[in-house]
Amino acid sequence: MDHDLIRVLKSIELFHDLNEAQLARIAEISQRETYDEGALIIQQGAPGDSMYVIASGQVVIGRINGDNAFHPVLYLGQGQVFGEVALLDQGARSASVAADQNATVVHAIDRQAFLELCRTDTALGYTVMRNLATDLAFKLRHNNAGKDAAAGG
Repeated sequence: MDHDLIRVLKSIELFHDLNEAQLARIAEISQRETYDEGALIIQQGAPGDSMYVIASGQVVIGRINGDNAFHPVLYLGQGQVFGEVALLDQGARSASVAADQNATVVHAIDRQAFLELCRTDTALGYTVMRNLATDLAFKLRHNNAGKDAAAGG
């Protein structure tokens, strides 16, 4: 059992309210991947099939616009996740993600393996999906509030 990964999972809001056994089940379906600085983890436009937990190091999330250049938008570090919308659908990735430090360690959680885990442990599935819905609702409201303020509303 990967106790370091379980400690990281315990600190992530998406997995809030899961017990130790449930966190261990998530750790069991996770695949450890290591990247050096500049290595691409997710390509914008590719199908979403996994979410990622950052165990150590740092990643940069960015968009590739019409000029075909990578434009950094956000930096994430240990205990943060990216690509979590892939747990809901297999839509195209909205951004690219690259390692921003050498020896960045992420744990990929495959969508199909996660959905199977949710089918066998419905309490785990309910909790994670509730937390994901809460997080997405917050981001949507925050985004809409910014648009309302910009529009003078």
